[in-house]
Amino acid sequence: MRPGAEPAEVDSRRLRAWRYGWLGETLGALVLAAKGYRVLARRWKTAAGEIDIVARRRGVLVFVEVKARRDADSAIAAIGPRQRRRIERAAGAFVGRRPELAGLDWRFDVMLVTPWGLPRHLKNAWRPE
Repeated sequence: MRPGAEPAEVDSRRLRAWRYGWLGETLGALVLAAKGYRVLARRWKTAAGEIDIVARRRGVLVFVEVKARRDADSAIAAIGPRQRRRIERAAGAFVGRRPELAGLDWRFDVMLVTPWGLPRHLKNAWRPE
């Protein structure tokens, strides 16, 4: 909490951020569906981490991190190595619970959502280390 901020103000900011993130994920899922992806899960959580969107297209399982920010540069900068590793661990847990998907190739994508523009889908945003 920033100095001098009232608890209600902090809660209000968190709620706005949550809503903006949820809207970004919804738009991202719609873009993927329009491109022919089948969304398998949204906001999938495990102790290892969270995956915003899990989708499938043909023989590829796609784990998508959605970043809703004021501009694309800050959205890209918000995905650091630690977050990527958490998403990779969560992806392993997801496939571990869905053995029918074990034979598919994996890909890690990013969906950038900025105000007044369509979400931007970055395929193969990173490869696991």
